[in-house]
Amino acid sequence: MKFKFVHNNINVVDLEKSLRFYEKALGMTEHHRKVQEDGSFILVYLGDNVTSHLLELTWLRDWEKDQYNLGDNEFHLAFEVDDFDGAYEKHKKMGCICFENKEMGIYFIADPDGYWLEIVPAN
Repeated sequence: MKFKFVHNNINVVDLEKSLRFYEKALGMTEHHRKVQEDGSFILVYLGDNVTSHLLELTWLRDWEKDQYNLGDNEFHLAFEVDDFDGAYEKHKKMGCICFENKEMGIYFIADPDGYWLEIVPAN
């Protein structure tokens, strides 16, 4: 019996804003989507065009708050980049860097919903 990662999910408040962010900040593009017939939710799967792993963005029509409770925000996704310095400058210009650990050689960016995304250099 073998298991394989397929996707990770996060919920978003403003789907279009999140789609623009993930494309601009990380180059992710829409792989496919599912729209519930009654309009109660939309699932958009984003890919990095390198691996088969997908990020599922879930938008819920009846969500009444303007944000999700992320707790202590210890959960995060990590992205490896081949041009770490270039990515750092891009994210600095975008104003989305939320934490740096220069000692470890990593930094985090925050998406529109406050999820932290770790950026690591390629090995």
